[in-house]
Formats: sequence, C-alpha cells, structure tokens
Amino acid sequence: MARVRLRKGDITESSTDAIVNAANSALWMGAGVAGAIKRAGGQEIEDEAVRKGPIPVGEAVATGAGALKAEFVIHAAVMGTDLVTGADEIRSATRRSLLRAEELGLKSIAFPALGTGVGGFSYARAAQIMIDTVNEHPAGESGLEEVLFVLYDDEAYAAFDEALRTTDLVS
Repeated sequence: MARVRLRKGDITESSTDAIVNAANSALWMGAGVAGAIKRAGGQEIEDEAVRKGPIPVGEAVATGAGALKAEFVIHAAVMGTDLVTGADEIRSATRRSLLRAEELGLKSIAFPALGTGVGGFSYARAAQIMIDTVNEHPAGESGLEEVLFVLYDDEAYAAFDEALRTTDLVS
C-alpha cells in the first residue's frame, strides 16, 4: 500500500510524478485548482486536456505538465460543465486518477481536495471519501509508493488530517 501523507500548500509546487487537477468534464481550466495549474504550468496543459475531452464525469485523463515540477497532470472530472459534484463523482474521479497513475507506472501522485472549491462540496466529506478510496485501492496491484494530499488552507488540512486519523492509513 502506498504511503499517504498530507501537506499544506500549493499543489502546483509538488514534485510528485503527477498532480491531480479537479477538472470539469469538458477539461477546460478556468478557476480554482485548474486555473492555478494552468497559470503555473502553461496553456499547453489545457490545450492537451481539451483535445482529450470531453470525458464522462468521474473519469480521468493524463496530460503533460508543462512547466510544473510534476511530469504529468491527471485531470479528474469531478463535475460536469454545470460545476455540480457529489460523493459518487468524487469517489470515481479519485479511483480513476489512481488507475491512470498506475497505467503510467508512476510512483507518486498529489491530490487536491476534489470537488470542494468550485464544486462546493464539504472538506470533511470529500476527505473521508478520498481517503477511503485510496485505502480501498488494491495494494498488491499498485506501483504507487506515495499518495500526497496537498491542501491549500487550514480548514481543508484539518478535515483531511481528521479523516486520515480515523482510517487504517498512517500519515
């Protein structure tokens, strides 16, 4: 099983093999995490993503990472173009992101709090769903060594810290 860690900060500064973008199904990158990734990594990330879309909500695709430290951006469609999300969408987008990382042979991946910004989902519920999904991921079949949750503010960090303490995972 991959080691799970938390960090407070800006996901665009992560040096993991991939960072996850909280995307919409059309894969255009406007506000929130997506906007930050595009600003830090370059327009080519959005251009490549849009060419691969649209994708179903709950699915994920990988692109290059432009000027970011990461090698890939995994775009997890946690909402449609209506910008509405829910528990099932967050669970599926998390699972599909882990699968894309495996397909690419990656060792590390960084997630933001999916669905909590533009999508308006609660930090506490998103944290529990995402951590449970990582916990359920088949340990024997994964080459992932590290899953990092990078939380931008104190409220998000506290919610993920609490959720992590209530699972079998060790941070």
